[in-house]
Amino acid sequence: MCSSCSLEEHPKDQIDEELIYTDAQAVYQNAVLMLYSYIGGYNDGDGLQGTCRGVYDLNTFASDEAIMPTRGVDWYDGGIWQDLYFHTWSPGHEMIKNSWYYLYKVIAQCNRSIEIINRHQDLLIKIQQERYIAEVRALRAIYYWYLLDLFGRVPIVTSTTVSMNEVTQSERSQVFDFVRTELEAVCPWLNKSNSTATGDYYGRVTLPVAYFVLAKLYLNAEIYCNDDWTQSPYPDGKAMTFKINDETMNAWQACQYYCNQIDDLDYSLSTHYIDNFKIYNENGTENIWIIPMDRLLYSNQQQHIVRSMHWRHASSFGFTGSNGTSASLTALQVFHFGKNDQDKRFDLNYWGGIAVGKGGASCTDRLGQPLRYYPEEVKIDLKGSPYLETAGARMKKYEIDENASQKGKLMNNDIVIFRYADVLLMKAEALLRNGETGAQEYLDMIRSRAEMPSREATLDNIYEERLLELAWEGWRRNDMIRFNRYQPIHTIVFPIPSNVISLNHNIKQNKGYE
Repeated sequence: MCSSCSLEEHPKDQIDEELIYTDAQAVYQNAVLMLYSYIGGYNDGDGLQGTCRGVYDLNTFASDEAIMPTRGVDWYDGGIWQDLYFHTWSPGHEMIKNSWYYLYKVIAQCNRSIEIINRHQDLLIKIQQERYIAEVRALRAIYYWYLLDLFGRVPIVTSTTVSMNEVTQSERSQVFDFVRTELEAVCPWLNKSNSTATGDYYGRVTLPVAYFVLAKLYLNAEIYCNDDWTQSPYPDGKAMTFKINDETMNAWQACQYYCNQIDDLDYSLSTHYIDNFKIYNENGTENIWIIPMDRLLYSNQQQHIVRSMHWRHASSFGFTGSNGTSASLTALQVFHFGKNDQDKRFDLNYWGGIAVGKGGASCTDRLGQPLRYYPEEVKIDLKGSPYLETAGARMKKYEIDENASQKGKLMNNDIVIFRYADVLLMKAEALLRNGETGAQEYLDMIRSRAEMPSREATLDNIYEERLLELAWEGWRRNDMIRFNRYQPIHTIVFPIPSNVISLNHNIKQNKGYE
């Protein structure tokens, strides 16, 4: 595997393969299940969510949803957060490099797993081999989707034996085609189980997970299939055609098709919005793919809550807060913060006003006064502000697990990656974009569950509803790009990390970063 694409390690004390792969169960555990240890993480840059300075932070803080203010000497960090806020990142940006290496590291492990399964096929019956490989290919395709979304033009590597000079860069549309054809090819072999129902398929890539990514692919097809995004207008999703089960569909119809497939797999909105993020949120009806969290079993961390909380607020729960991330002014406007019609989900997603500690007790600031957050005082640089420590509404998305360990980072709330509410919003948007009726029903379902009044199903309202419903879930950057709200235009993809290009001259920098 090329060093520009992976961080694959070869420890000298590695056990001989013959001693590991002795039967079908050993093949499955060591070539398939082990891959799921990478979905979450505990080091900076690792994991799809839950950790810092990686994929989640690129999608969140490079959008208008959230902000990491510089608080005096805290959170400047060489300007990396301000660069995300202003869209002034460079090819050497730490989080961009972290995300590239993390995603390719998991892809390299997937390639290795497929080769191991094939090498030990004598231990497997045919259907086992096909299902094991299908699950790994699906996971690999999902990681390529993240690369497609973040970087656009990337190498497609499917073998561990590819040499450096053989690695070439694929156009964005080619990566799109690879991801969709891989997922569609393996769907017949994937288990249909609800992946959040505790059991053998808990937290794994099952059929609904693949369907969700396919729906998201087609919803964004007009972006992903545009190889010259800095010059050309976005293609029209109606004009793009795809063959799905021998039926020709445009991009919006294809998105609806896969949303409808998920509808047939026993998902529904939970009774209450907050149920999806409770301490024990397993076996829910809404969460499609999660990162399993159990402070006694797993090392996956959820750092986002304590990273946001003021340290005195966090300490009331016995945690260590970092007094960092906050809602942006844009988010406050969308939630109608402070107005008579403030969205009821605001208080479920954010701490604003008096900070409430363990057991409902109030927290105090340095002067012994009640600790209060001031949402509307937030800005990117708080130097000289009287609200240096207290500006900004803080993340409250997940119920506080008072028994969390590791300073509040090892909690029992599973981290939500995909959920059914997003499926309904995708379907509503695809219907509107295709000029069809029916979007109102799906928007009303979301707003009714949130105990908010109906509003007209327009694209602008769908755009706002996605932030209201999916705040802190890592979707805002993707939405801003699709709704043409992301500037400057070349920043809709990140640059290829500079050290990757220096190692492999076959890879060229994305436009606007040369």
